[in-house]
Amino acid sequence: EIYDEAIHIWVENNLSKTDIKTAPHPGFPTDMQPQISTVLSVSTGTSLILEDIWDHRFNYVDELRRMKANIKVEQSMAIVEGVPTLSGAKVTATDLRAGAALIIAALVAKGITEIANIEFIERGYEDIQNKLKGLNADIEKIYFPEETETAALA
Repeated sequence: EIYDEAIHIWVENNLSKTDIKTAPHPGFPTDMQPQISTVLSVSTGTSLILEDIWDHRFNYVDELRRMKANIKVEQSMAIVEGVPTLSGAKVTATDLRAGAALIIAALVAKGITEIANIEFIERGYEDIQNKLKGLNADIEKIYFPEETETAALA
């Protein structure tokens, strides 16, 4: 496809903390909460995320903790203390949005990250590995016989 417009994004300084509260349109979408949590996990300072729409939306947090994110969940709020970097780890996508969050985490992490249950990711993001390769991401899909499919990201 050819696009008439594009957005160029870059960061010259460290990302900074912010507080988020999910809400129906036009508020912050609950579907983007796992992804912004990942970004905030490598931002400077402490961020608060209040999830006002879905119970159990923080199911992905344990996976980010495996990557050394500093996130604590208290009822419907996540407290995210930014760390300098995340570390590669073996993690599992628990749903589509968690999978997207783990891909973002893997892209900023040091080391190799293996994401299991990639069928969740592929259900919502067609040909994601090739699109990310187009952005110079080091990513490949690996098949494991008689095990859950896993994608390795570095």
